[in-house]
Amino acid sequence: MISEAPTAKHRSGLDRTRQIAPQIVEYLREKILALELAPGTALSRVELQNQFGLSQTPVRDALMRLEEEGLVTVYPQYATLVSKIDINLARQTHLMRRAVEQEAVFNLAENANRRQIADRLRTANTNLKALASKEFADFLAADRAFHFIIFEEAGLEHIWPIIRRHSGHIDRLRRLNLVNVGTKRVVDTHDMIIEGIEKGAPVDAAQAMKTHLSGTLSMIDDIAARYPDYIELG
Repeated sequence: MISEAPTAKHRSGLDRTRQIAPQIVEYLREKILALELAPGTALSRVELQNQFGLSQTPVRDALMRLEEEGLVTVYPQYATLVSKIDINLARQTHLMRRAVEQEAVFNLAENANRRQIADRLRTANTNLKALASKEFADFLAADRAFHFIIFEEAGLEHIWPIIRRHSGHIDRLRRLNLVNVGTKRVVDTHDMIIEGIEKGAPVDAAQAMKTHLSGTLSMIDDIAARYPDYIELG
């Protein structure tokens, strides 16, 4: 068992000063979103328990949480499998994100502090660009950091966890699409969003966000043709 000492992290990387199950959720979620755990991959509770030095309970709770997010399917007494990418759920999340983020950048472009906000976003996008040739997981994490700034500056930071919990399918589609189209489009459309905010053009900022978020869905047929084993068309 992991030591209960509240100081250093255990060798598994778990922080004993925080709840354990959410950390396992975050670890597995990142692996799933990066497709290091591809759709159809079996997750062994016993192996996870051994990996983290845990009892059944936190591992079971973590897998239940991931099932609620639609990232795994639990077959009792059989197996837990990483779920396929559900196109219908991806479309629904896309509509939710567009509604929230277009409104957010529209309002930021009318904010009196819009230049400072634009500077903060530009710094985040510069960091993102520097990761363009690195691991996709690092690039996608930096992309999420960019979008979190938008939520934070718009006073919507409490909505962010809700968006994250429902973004597993669209995020995996984006990951597959990046393999084909590359990372430059992401950086460039971020620049368009920043420009709209900075110059106080809410319509331009909102349109740039729409363009940014819609790129992956426009490629669904191509993605499904290239990765048929990963996709659930519904």
